[in-house]
Formats: sequence, C-alpha cells, structure tokens
Amino acid sequence: MSQFRTIALASLFGLAGGLVGATLAPMLPFGHAGQVKAVREALLERPEILSEAAEKLKSGEAEKQLAQVAPQALKPFPGAVIGNPQGSHVLVEFMDYACGYCRASEADVARLVAADPQAQVVIRQLPILTPESVDAAKMALAAAKQGKFAAFHKAMFAAGRPNAQTIAAAAQSAALDMAAAQKVVADPATQAEIEANLALARHLGLGGTPSWIAGGKILGGAVGYDALAAAIKG
Repeated sequence: MSQFRTIALASLFGLAGGLVGATLAPMLPFGHAGQVKAVREALLERPEILSEAAEKLKSGEAEKQLAQVAPQALKPFPGAVIGNPQGSHVLVEFMDYACGYCRASEADVARLVAADPQAQVVIRQLPILTPESVDAAKMALAAAKQGKFAAFHKAMFAAGRPNAQTIAAAAQSAALDMAAAQKVVADPATQAEIEANLALARHLGLGGTPSWIAGGKILGGAVGYDALAAAIKG
C-alpha cells in the first residue's frame, strides 16, 4: 500500500471515529483495542458513516484548495458580473451555455439578484461540453467588454444550445457591436481567460457545471435558490 493511500485511509477512519465519538464516548471501553472495536461495531451498524466521513474529508481538502486561489476565483473578468458589481455578497458560478443545469439555474440567480441588492454573481466561463460552448463563451466575454454581459447571458440561454445561429441571435438581441466583438473573440487574452478558468476548475476538483463558490465553500450542480441564498450570506 502506498504512503499516500495509507495516510488517506488513516485520515478517513480517524474522521469516521470522530463522527461517532460523541455518541459513543460514554460507553467506550478503556484502551485502544476497545475504542477500535467500538468504532468498528458502529460502522457495521451504520455503514453510511464511512461515506459521510469521506465527504467531510473531501470537503475539507476542497476548502484548502479554494483558500489558495480565492483571490483569482473571486475577481471577475471585467464586466462579467450579474447583479451589483460592487456587492459584498459574492457568488461565483462556473458555467457552460450548453449545460441544461446551468440554464435551469439561471432563474435562481436572477431571483437571488432581485432579492439581494448586495449580490454580486461572478460568471466564469467553463466551456467543456461542446466546441460551440467555446464560441458562446468568447462572445459572452466580448459582450462583457461592451458592458452588455447580462443581456447576452440571458439571451444566450433563451436562444437554446449554442451554435452559430443561436450565438448570433443572442449577440443581436444584446445589441453588440459585432466588429468590436469579433476583435475580442480573436484576442489571445480571451482564450487565456477561458484556459485560466479551466485551470481553476482542475485545481478545485470541480466535477462539472454549474459549480459555485460562496462563503469559502464549493457547491456542485443545480442546487436551487435556497442553497445559493444561504451560501452567499454565509
């Protein structure tokens, strides 16, 4: 067994012991052997404790990783913000315009912004699903440069899955200056922004889109309005 696996398993079982320790403490026999036996019996009776321990260990590691890159993650691409650009309640969304769960979450984000004047939703482009996702992401960043990100963002989701026609329709709906937009799309700095987001996602171990950062924690999936509202104020 490798040293890494030994350490990981030791941490996992140690955490599992901690989860059951509070309830078992009054009945734990004295000595190491008695404690091991008590934890083993508890795990046999409630095997879900082990998965809970694994999730806590994973969450703790993710929070450590997040602390290392938080300034980078929280700083938006200029203009790529929904809500109050100076708001003190910051929510970061990693998203893809081809992602149905991202589309489903758009109403939750809009509701959050409407309910909280301090909500600042930083949108990070993570186009991982289709080649057209990249095209839509670049046009979104071009819209951000023109101060029209929110309009394009909403129109892009309304237009359907990204392709040449839906991207053009969303750009027209947002009234983009297309000559200026195409310059941003072709700018290497735009591709660099997307690659930086991909690197952030890998560093944080994000499982897909949408993924969220708020209050020093990471959430994954279409978690719903209540979870986002609680996280942004946490």
